[in-house]
Amino acid sequence: MGEAIGQILSYGVAVALSAFPIIGVVLMLATPRARSNGPAMLLGWALGLALVGTIVLLVSGGAGPTDQGQPADWVSALDIALGVLLLWVAVKEWRGRPRSDQEVTLPKWMRTVDSFTPVKALALGTALSALNPKNLLLSIAAASAIARTGTSAGAQAVALAVYVVLGALGPGAPVVLYFVLKERSKHILDGLKLWMERNNTAIIAVICLLFAAKLVGDGISDLSS
Repeated sequence: MGEAIGQILSYGVAVALSAFPIIGVVLMLATPRARSNGPAMLLGWALGLALVGTIVLLVSGGAGPTDQGQPADWVSALDIALGVLLLWVAVKEWRGRPRSDQEVTLPKWMRTVDSFTPVKALALGTALSALNPKNLLLSIAAASAIARTGTSAGAQAVALAVYVVLGALGPGAPVVLYFVLKERSKHILDGLKLWMERNNTAIIAVICLLFAAKLVGDGISDLSS
């Protein structure tokens, strides 16, 4: 179990640093339905991560190490493919980053959060974690890393739960601040929102580049062993 958890710590932190869900939660916490929509979006985010991870673990039932202790060739090939896709995301985000005083373009849904119901907030959180390219690829990579350890199903489930908890820390932080500090949290959350808006693309690009290099390197190393 320790090995499986160790494999996903960095992936969980990377997923937690996702700007749009953090910004979305902050915006929802400024609406009349803050007490229900904020936690609902956070729950949806966690459900999306758990869903992708569970599917990958079920599909990767035979991803454990070979008798020689090396991952199966298809697992190494998957690492390389995920790394290449993450590299593509990194380049795309870096090229689309705002220049100097250029206004940051935010998704249209952020302008309609006042009309969200808890169900819609839940669905949005799920979609952001399960369908966003960066988060989807990192979740697949994390679950694949858990599966290849060859540990028991129970240990893999615990490792996946740790990954989900870590991945929820980013969107979860504003929710905790809101309920703990109440009105005093507004200044902190506004500052966090502005910082994430300005640095979103750079954060995504760097994270994707680092994990692209790791996955491609690991895949090539395993195939050549």
